[in-house]
Amino acid sequence: MRSKFPIGFLLLVAATFVVAYSTGNLYQDFEITWGDNRAKILENGQLLTLSLDKVSGSGFRSKNEYLFGKIDMQLKLVPGNSAGTVTAYYLSSLGSAHDEIDFEFLGNLSGDPYVLHTNVFTQGKGNREQQFYLWFDPTKDFHTYSVLWNPQSIIFSVDGTPIREFKNLESKGVLFPKNQAMRIYSSLWNADDWATRGGLVKTDWSQAPFTASYRNFNAQACIWTSSGSSCSSKVSPNSGQSWLGQSMDATGQAKIHWVQNNYMIYNYCTDTKRFPQGLPPECSLA
Repeated sequence: MRSKFPIGFLLLVAATFVVAYSTGNLYQDFEITWGDNRAKILENGQLLTLSLDKVSGSGFRSKNEYLFGKIDMQLKLVPGNSAGTVTAYYLSSLGSAHDEIDFEFLGNLSGDPYVLHTNVFTQGKGNREQQFYLWFDPTKDFHTYSVLWNPQSIIFSVDGTPIREFKNLESKGVLFPKNQAMRIYSSLWNADDWATRGGLVKTDWSQAPFTASYRNFNAQACIWTSSGSSCSSKVSPNSGQSWLGQSMDATGQAKIHWVQNNYMIYNYCTDTKRFPQGLPPECSLA
């Protein structure tokens, strides 16, 4: 990725943010929000698990709110017949005009591939779905799912391979999430009315409980605080904050094209039936 240093932006936020690095301990970074004992932090804070049964799913959220960051988490998804289940991992602000950056993993029948669903919301408006199959079995081992979110773009990556970029095209009239701090959320829940083959395949509760696992959270990010100090008004490649100025280079673009040519199964930017009045403007501008 090439680097651009948005000095004007950094000066603007200098009074409201502090740079934070994750502690490596999930107890310190996250809190269980629902699901009773179905959500657990284990192994002295090194592992977090969410479970779903017929009564309830479960979820957690970050203790901090972030505005821009490079955020990584390793997930191991529900194995076997996971049809009807959704494992959601995303950033979101609150309210009807919220911003949101989504990874959602749609379960499937045993042996069939998971669908990785991505989306970006700005001021409550989404409808920017792209969906992919993965090039590995995400239930056999942990894999790293990452979001790089800075003033230039949002980049989704899997095991370091970028799969999608949503550029800041505000100069062209396209809204971009840059003004609302977001927490990290994750949940495991039942969505068999739509998640697998449009709801044709229902959850097999004889396979419950369904469990997803998380570890190795890492965040280089600006934490929103009421009295914070600064991300930094000076960004250099050795400052640990160079992610604030990163954008996609030719190598990254080539990787995105490889993923999208071989593993993309839905792209809102090609769905003319859904948008009969014309595709969203970012589809041609990007």
